[in-house]
Amino acid sequence: MTEDALPEADRLDGAPHPRETLRLFGHDAAEMAFLDALNSGRLPHAWLLTGPKGVGKATFAWRAARYLIATPPDSGDALFAAPPAQSLDIEADHPVLRRMRALSEPGLLLLRRAWDTERKRLKAQLTVDEVRGLKGFFAYSAGGTRRVVIVDCADEMNASAANALLKELEEPPRDAVMLLVSHQPSGLLPTIRSRCRTLRFDPLGPADLAAALEQAGLALPDDASAQAIAALADGSVGTAVQLVEQDGPTLYRELVALLSGLPDLDRSLALKLADAAGARGADTRFDLTLGLLDRLLARLARTGATGRAPSPIVAGEETVLGRLAPDPASGRAWAELAADLTARARRGRSVNLDPAALIFDMFLDLDRTAARMAVPAS
Repeated sequence: MTEDALPEADRLDGAPHPRETLRLFGHDAAEMAFLDALNSGRLPHAWLLTGPKGVGKATFAWRAARYLIATPPDSGDALFAAPPAQSLDIEADHPVLRRMRALSEPGLLLLRRAWDTERKRLKAQLTVDEVRGLKGFFAYSAGGTRRVVIVDCADEMNASAANALLKELEEPPRDAVMLLVSHQPSGLLPTIRSRCRTLRFDPLGPADLAAALEQAGLALPDDASAQAIAALADGSVGTAVQLVEQDGPTLYRELVALLSGLPDLDRSLALKLADAAGARGADTRFDLTLGLLDRLLARLARTGATGRAPSPIVAGEETVLGRLAPDPASGRAWAELAADLTARARRGRSVNLDPAALIFDMFLDLDRTAARMAVPAS
Protein backbone atom coordinates (compact mmCIF):
# COMPACT_ATOMS: atom_id res chain seq x y z
CA MET A 1 0.00 0.00 0.00
CA THR A 2 1.46 3.37 -1.02
CA GLU A 3 1.73 6.20 1.51
CA ASP A 4 -0.95 8.19 -0.32
CA ALA A 5 -3.37 5.27 -0.04
CA LEU A 6 -2.90 4.62 3.67
CA PRO A 7 -6.02 5.01 5.82
CA GLU A 8 -6.19 8.24 7.79
CA ALA A 9 -7.20 8.06 11.45
CA ASP A 10 -8.98 11.41 11.22
CA ARG A 11 -10.90 10.73 8.00
CA LEU A 12 -14.50 9.51 8.04
CA ASP A 13 -15.40 7.02 5.31
CA GLY A 14 -17.75 8.53 2.74
CA ALA A 15 -16.95 12.17 3.50
CA PRO A 16 -14.23 14.67 2.59
CA HIS A 17 -11.40 15.08 5.07
CA PRO A 18 -11.74 18.17 7.30
CA ARG A 19 -8.75 19.73 5.53
CA GLU A 20 -10.78 19.57 2.29
CA THR A 21 -13.86 21.19 3.86
CA LEU A 22 -13.87 24.97 3.51
CA ARG A 23 -17.13 26.09 5.08
CA LEU A 24 -18.12 25.59 8.70
CA PHE A 25 -21.82 25.55 9.57
CA GLY A 26 -23.51 26.31 12.87
CA HIS A 27 -20.51 27.56 14.83
CA ASP A 28 -20.47 31.31 14.27
CA ALA A 29 -20.16 31.99 18.02
CA ALA A 30 -17.06 29.78 18.35
CA GLU A 31 -15.44 31.39 15.31
CA MET A 32 -16.18 34.90 16.61
CA ALA A 33 -14.67 34.04 20.00
CA PHE A 34 -11.50 32.88 18.25
CA LEU A 35 -11.43 36.01 16.06
CA ASP A 36 -11.93 38.28 19.06
CA ALA A 37 -8.88 36.71 20.73
CA LEU A 38 -6.90 37.01 17.49
CA ASN A 39 -7.85 40.65 16.93
CA SER A 40 -7.03 41.54 20.54
CA GLY A 41 -3.39 40.68 19.93
CA ARG A 42 -3.48 38.18 22.81
CA LEU A 43 -4.18 34.94 20.99
CA PRO A 44 -3.80 31.97 23.39
CA HIS A 45 -1.09 29.56 22.33
CA ALA A 46 -3.29 26.49 22.90
CA TRP A 47 -6.98 25.83 22.28
CA LEU A 48 -9.04 22.86 23.40
CA LEU A 49 -11.85 22.30 20.89
CA THR A 50 -14.54 20.33 22.70
CA GLY A 51 -17.99 18.97 21.92
CA PRO A 52 -19.67 15.84 20.56
CA LYS A 53 -17.88 13.84 17.91
CA GLY A 54 -18.54 14.87 14.34
CA VAL A 55 -19.99 18.36 14.88
CA GLY A 56 -17.19 20.28 13.13
CA LYS A 57 -14.29 20.63 15.60
CA ALA A 58 -11.68 19.27 13.19
CA THR A 59 -13.12 21.33 10.33
CA PHE A 60 -12.70 24.42 12.52
CA ALA A 61 -9.14 23.41 13.43
CA TRP A 62 -8.12 23.19 9.78
CA ARG A 63 -9.98 26.40 8.96
CA ALA A 64 -8.21 28.25 11.77
CA ALA A 65 -4.85 26.73 10.84
CA ARG A 66 -5.18 27.85 7.22
CA TYR A 67 -5.94 31.41 8.28
CA LEU A 68 -3.18 31.61 10.89
CA ILE A 69 -0.50 30.34 8.53
CA ALA A 70 -1.70 32.43 5.57
CA THR A 71 -1.85 35.61 7.70
CA PRO A 72 1.45 36.85 9.18
CA PRO A 73 1.37 37.73 12.89
CA ASP A 74 1.11 41.41 13.80
CA SER A 75 4.55 43.04 13.79
CA GLY A 76 3.47 45.54 16.45
CA ASP A 77 3.73 48.51 14.08
CA ALA A 78 0.33 50.20 14.25
CA LEU A 79 0.94 52.02 10.98
CA PHE A 80 1.15 48.79 8.99
CA ALA A 81 -1.23 46.72 11.08
CA ALA A 82 -3.78 44.67 9.15
CA PRO A 83 -7.47 45.46 9.72
CA PRO A 84 -9.26 43.25 12.26
CA ALA A 85 -10.16 39.85 10.84
CA GLN A 86 -13.87 39.37 10.16
CA SER A 87 -13.75 35.67 9.30
CA LEU A 88 -11.31 32.81 8.91
CA ASP A 89 -11.82 32.63 5.15
CA ILE A 90 -8.80 32.77 2.86
CA GLU A 91 -8.66 33.00 -0.92
CA ALA A 92 -9.73 29.81 -2.72
CA ASP A 93 -6.47 29.77 -4.70
CA HIS A 94 -4.18 30.60 -1.79
CA PRO A 95 -1.00 28.46 -1.86
CA VAL A 96 -1.37 27.64 1.85
CA LEU A 97 -4.73 26.04 1.13
CA ARG A 98 -3.24 23.93 -1.66
CA ARG A 99 -0.27 22.86 0.45
CA MET A 100 -2.43 21.94 3.40
CA ARG A 101 -4.67 19.80 1.22
CA ALA A 102 -1.53 17.98 0.06
CA LEU A 103 -0.17 17.77 3.65
CA SER A 104 2.95 19.61 2.47
CA GLU A 105 2.58 22.88 4.42
CA PRO A 106 5.81 23.38 6.44
CA GLY A 107 4.03 25.60 8.96
CA LEU A 108 1.64 22.82 10.03
CA LEU A 109 2.20 19.70 12.09
CA LEU A 110 -0.63 17.16 12.28
CA LEU A 111 -0.57 14.74 15.21
CA ARG A 112 -2.85 11.72 14.82
CA ARG A 113 -2.75 7.95 15.16
CA ALA A 114 -0.13 6.57 12.81
CA TRP A 115 -0.17 3.55 10.51
CA ASP A 116 1.35 0.40 12.03
CA THR A 117 3.46 -0.99 9.19
CA GLU A 118 3.96 -4.35 10.90
CA ARG A 119 0.31 -5.03 11.74
CA LYS A 120 -1.02 -3.28 8.61
CA ARG A 121 -3.54 -1.19 10.51
CA LEU A 122 -3.88 2.13 12.29
CA LYS A 123 -2.39 2.22 15.76
CA ALA A 124 -4.93 2.08 18.56
CA GLN A 125 -3.45 5.16 20.26
CA LEU A 126 -1.62 8.36 19.44
CA THR A 127 1.83 7.52 20.79
CA VAL A 128 4.79 9.46 22.12
CA ASP A 129 6.67 8.83 18.86
CA GLU A 130 4.28 11.17 17.04
CA VAL A 131 4.36 13.83 19.78
CA ARG A 132 8.17 13.87 19.85
CA GLY A 133 8.01 15.45 16.41
CA LEU A 134 6.98 18.70 18.10
CA LYS A 135 10.54 19.49 19.19
CA GLY A 136 11.93 19.44 15.68
CA PHE A 137 8.90 21.27 14.32
CA PHE A 138 9.19 24.09 16.84
CA ALA A 139 12.95 24.32 16.24
CA TYR A 140 12.24 25.10 12.60
CA SER A 141 12.50 28.83 11.77
CA ALA A 142 9.04 29.98 10.74
CA GLY A 143 10.36 32.98 8.77
CA GLY A 144 7.82 35.48 10.09
CA THR A 145 4.81 33.16 9.87
CA ARG A 146 2.96 31.23 12.52
CA ARG A 147 3.40 27.54 13.20
CA VAL A 148 0.26 25.55 13.93
CA VAL A 149 -0.20 22.09 15.45
CA ILE A 150 -3.44 20.13 15.10
CA VAL A 151 -3.95 17.18 17.47
CA ASP A 152 -6.83 15.02 16.21
CA CYS A 153 -7.79 13.75 18.53
CA ALA A 154 -6.23 14.42 21.92
CA ASP A 155 -8.43 11.76 23.56
CA GLU A 156 -6.42 9.08 21.73
CA MET A 157 -3.05 9.96 23.30
CA ASN A 158 -1.51 7.36 25.57
CA ALA A 159 0.01 8.47 28.88
CA SER A 160 3.50 9.00 27.48
CA ALA A 161 2.19 11.06 24.58
CA ALA A 162 0.06 13.21 26.91
CA ASN A 163 3.04 13.95 29.15
CA ALA A 164 5.22 14.82 26.16
CA LEU A 165 2.55 17.19 24.86
CA LEU A 166 2.22 18.79 28.28
CA LYS A 167 5.91 19.72 28.27
CA GLU A 168 5.45 21.61 25.00
CA LEU A 169 2.33 23.34 26.33
CA GLU A 170 4.27 24.55 29.38
CA GLU A 171 6.92 26.33 27.28
CA PRO A 172 5.29 27.26 23.96
CA PRO A 173 7.45 28.98 21.35
CA ARG A 174 6.50 32.38 20.02
CA ASP A 175 3.93 32.53 17.21
CA ALA A 176 2.95 28.90 17.67
CA VAL A 177 -0.66 27.82 18.13
CA MET A 178 -1.83 24.34 19.15
CA LEU A 179 -5.36 23.19 18.37
CA LEU A 180 -6.43 20.09 20.34
CA VAL A 181 -9.59 18.31 19.20
CA SER A 182 -11.31 16.48 22.07
CA HIS A 183 -14.63 14.66 22.21
CA GLN A 184 -14.23 13.80 25.91
CA PRO A 185 -12.05 16.47 27.56
CA SER A 186 -12.71 15.07 31.04
CA GLY A 187 -10.39 12.21 30.14
CA LEU A 188 -7.43 14.51 29.48
CA LEU A 189 -4.85 15.45 32.07
CA PRO A 190 -6.13 18.40 34.15
CA THR A 191 -2.79 20.12 33.53
CA ILE A 192 -3.37 19.92 29.77
CA ARG A 193 -6.86 21.36 30.10
CA SER A 194 -5.63 24.18 32.34
CA ARG A 195 -3.07 25.30 29.76
CA CYS A 196 -5.62 25.61 26.95
CA ARG A 197 -8.47 27.96 26.28
CA THR A 198 -11.60 25.89 25.78
CA LEU A 199 -13.80 26.49 22.76
CA ARG A 200 -17.11 24.60 22.86
CA PHE A 201 -18.85 23.23 19.76
CA ASP A 202 -22.50 22.26 20.18
CA PRO A 203 -24.59 19.84 18.06
CA LEU A 204 -25.87 21.30 14.79
CA GLY A 205 -29.48 22.17 14.17
CA PRO A 206 -31.37 20.45 11.32
CA ALA A 207 -30.73 23.22 8.76
CA ASP A 208 -26.98 23.42 9.46
CA LEU A 209 -26.75 19.63 9.48
CA ALA A 210 -28.39 19.42 6.05
CA ALA A 211 -26.10 22.17 4.70
CA ALA A 212 -23.00 20.37 5.99
CA LEU A 213 -24.12 17.13 4.37
CA GLU A 214 -24.73 18.92 1.09
CA GLN A 215 -21.22 20.40 1.24
CA ALA A 216 -19.88 16.87 1.76
CA GLY A 217 -21.64 15.81 -1.43
CA LEU A 218 -24.15 13.58 0.33
CA ALA A 219 -27.74 13.83 -0.82
CA LEU A 220 -30.32 12.94 1.80
CA PRO A 221 -32.67 10.12 0.80
CA ASP A 222 -36.46 10.41 0.92
CA ASP A 223 -38.15 12.68 3.48
CA ALA A 224 -38.86 9.89 5.98
CA SER A 225 -35.24 8.73 5.94
CA ALA A 226 -33.99 12.32 6.12
CA GLN A 227 -36.07 12.90 9.25
CA ALA A 228 -34.78 9.67 10.81
CA ILE A 229 -31.17 10.62 10.01
CA ALA A 230 -31.64 14.06 11.58
CA ALA A 231 -33.13 12.48 14.72
CA LEU A 232 -30.48 9.77 15.01
CA ALA A 233 -27.49 12.00 14.23
CA ASP A 234 -27.95 14.21 17.32
CA GLY A 235 -26.54 17.19 15.45
CA SER A 236 -23.36 15.35 14.41
CA VAL A 237 -22.31 15.57 10.76
CA GLY A 238 -19.97 12.62 11.27
CA THR A 239 -22.79 10.43 12.56
CA ALA A 240 -25.10 11.64 9.79
CA VAL A 241 -22.51 10.67 7.17
CA GLN A 242 -22.33 7.16 8.64
CA LEU A 243 -26.13 6.95 8.68
CA VAL A 244 -26.34 7.95 5.02
CA GLU A 245 -23.49 5.69 3.90
CA GLN A 246 -24.68 2.67 5.90
CA ASP A 247 -28.44 3.19 5.43
CA GLY A 248 -28.79 3.87 9.13
CA PRO A 249 -32.59 4.33 9.09
CA THR A 250 -33.04 0.78 7.81
CA LEU A 251 -30.62 -0.59 10.41
CA TYR A 252 -32.44 1.28 13.18
CA ARG A 253 -35.78 -0.02 11.89
CA GLU A 254 -34.40 -3.59 12.01
CA LEU A 255 -33.14 -3.10 15.57
CA VAL A 256 -36.57 -1.86 16.64
CA ALA A 257 -38.10 -4.89 14.90
CA LEU A 258 -35.70 -7.15 16.82
CA LEU A 259 -36.76 -5.55 20.10
CA SER A 260 -40.42 -5.86 19.20
CA GLY A 261 -40.21 -9.65 19.56
CA LEU A 262 -38.40 -9.70 22.90
CA PRO A 263 -38.32 -11.71 25.10
CA ASP A 264 -38.74 -14.17 22.26
CA LEU A 265 -35.57 -13.31 20.33
CA ASP A 266 -35.81 -13.60 16.54
CA ARG A 267 -32.53 -15.48 16.14
CA SER A 268 -32.49 -15.33 12.35
CA LEU A 269 -32.74 -11.52 12.40
CA ALA A 270 -30.24 -11.32 15.26
CA LEU A 271 -27.73 -13.43 13.32
CA LYS A 272 -28.28 -11.36 10.19
CA LEU A 273 -27.56 -8.11 12.03
CA ALA A 274 -24.59 -9.58 13.91
CA ASP A 275 -23.02 -10.99 10.74
CA ALA A 276 -23.39 -7.65 8.92
CA ALA A 277 -21.73 -5.78 11.81
CA GLY A 278 -18.98 -8.36 12.15
CA ALA A 279 -18.06 -8.82 8.51
CA ARG A 280 -14.44 -8.39 7.54
CA GLY A 281 -13.65 -4.72 6.98
CA ALA A 282 -17.01 -3.63 8.43
CA ASP A 283 -15.66 -1.57 11.33
CA THR A 284 -17.93 1.35 10.46
CA ARG A 285 -20.97 -0.92 10.47
CA PHE A 286 -19.93 -2.37 13.82
CA ASP A 287 -19.55 1.11 15.35
CA LEU A 288 -22.85 2.28 13.89
CA THR A 289 -24.67 -0.78 15.23
CA LEU A 290 -23.29 -0.11 18.70
CA GLY A 291 -24.20 3.55 18.46
CA LEU A 292 -27.79 2.83 17.44
CA LEU A 293 -28.14 0.24 20.19
CA ASP A 294 -26.89 2.86 22.64
CA ARG A 295 -29.59 5.19 21.37
CA LEU A 296 -32.31 2.55 21.70
CA LEU A 297 -31.29 1.64 25.25
CA ALA A 298 -31.26 5.30 26.26
CA ARG A 299 -34.75 5.73 24.82
CA LEU A 300 -35.92 2.64 26.72
CA ALA A 301 -34.49 4.03 29.96
CA ARG A 302 -36.16 7.39 29.33
CA THR A 303 -39.50 5.72 28.61
CA GLY A 304 -39.42 3.81 31.88
CA ALA A 305 -38.30 6.83 33.89
CA THR A 306 -40.90 9.24 32.50
CA GLY A 307 -43.76 6.85 31.80
CA ARG A 308 -43.95 8.10 28.24
CA ALA A 309 -42.09 7.06 25.10
CA PRO A 310 -40.27 9.80 23.17
CA SER A 311 -41.46 10.75 19.69
CA PRO A 312 -40.93 7.72 17.45
CA ILE A 313 -38.09 7.77 14.95
CA VAL A 314 -39.52 4.84 12.96
CA ALA A 315 -43.06 3.52 12.77
CA GLY A 316 -44.13 1.33 15.68
CA GLU A 317 -41.24 2.30 17.94
CA GLU A 318 -43.45 3.96 20.55
CA THR A 319 -45.36 0.72 21.19
CA VAL A 320 -42.16 -1.30 21.50
CA LEU A 321 -40.60 1.14 23.98
CA GLY A 322 -43.74 1.29 26.10
CA ARG A 323 -44.01 -2.49 26.35
CA LEU A 324 -40.34 -3.09 27.19
CA ALA A 325 -40.09 -0.23 29.70
CA PRO A 326 -43.47 -0.01 31.47
CA ASP A 327 -42.27 1.48 34.77
CA PRO A 328 -39.34 3.22 36.53
CA ALA A 329 -37.81 -0.08 37.66
CA SER A 330 -37.55 -1.26 34.06
CA GLY A 331 -36.12 2.12 33.07
CA ARG A 332 -33.34 1.69 35.64
CA ALA A 333 -32.63 -1.81 34.40
CA TRP A 334 -32.25 -0.63 30.81
CA ALA A 335 -30.07 2.28 31.93
CA GLU A 336 -27.77 -0.09 33.85
CA LEU A 337 -27.56 -2.36 30.83
CA ALA A 338 -26.76 0.61 28.58
CA ALA A 339 -23.89 1.62 30.87
CA ASP A 340 -22.26 -1.77 30.49
CA LEU A 341 -23.29 -3.41 27.26
CA THR A 342 -21.70 -1.41 24.44
CA ALA A 343 -18.61 -0.60 26.53
CA ARG A 344 -18.10 -4.34 27.01
CA ALA A 345 -18.47 -4.92 23.28
CA ARG A 346 -15.91 -2.23 22.45
CA ARG A 347 -13.46 -3.68 24.94
CA GLY A 348 -13.91 -7.07 23.33
CA ARG A 349 -13.35 -5.58 19.89
CA SER A 350 -10.14 -3.91 21.07
CA VAL A 351 -8.67 -7.31 21.96
CA ASN A 352 -9.78 -8.80 18.64
CA LEU A 353 -12.71 -10.92 19.80
CA ASP A 354 -15.10 -11.96 17.04
CA PRO A 355 -17.23 -8.85 16.38
CA ALA A 356 -20.25 -10.85 15.16
CA ALA A 357 -20.22 -12.91 18.36
CA LEU A 358 -19.95 -9.74 20.44
CA ILE A 359 -23.04 -8.25 18.77
CA PHE A 360 -25.01 -11.49 19.07
CA ASP A 361 -24.13 -11.73 22.78
CA MET A 362 -25.51 -8.22 23.20
CA PHE A 363 -28.79 -9.32 21.67
CA LEU A 364 -28.93 -12.24 24.12
CA ASP A 365 -28.44 -9.79 27.00
CA LEU A 366 -31.29 -7.67 25.65
CA ASP A 367 -33.48 -10.76 25.52
CA ARG A 368 -32.68 -11.73 29.12
CA THR A 369 -33.39 -8.21 30.38
CA ALA A 370 -36.66 -8.06 28.46
CA ALA A 371 -37.73 -11.36 30.02
CA ARG A 372 -37.54 -9.69 33.42
CA MET A 373 -39.02 -6.33 32.53
CA ALA A 374 -41.34 -6.44 29.55
CA VAL A 375 -45.12 -6.47 29.56
CA PRO A 376 -46.12 -9.60 27.58
CA ALA A 377 -46.96 -8.88 23.94
CA SER A 378 -50.68 -8.93 23.24
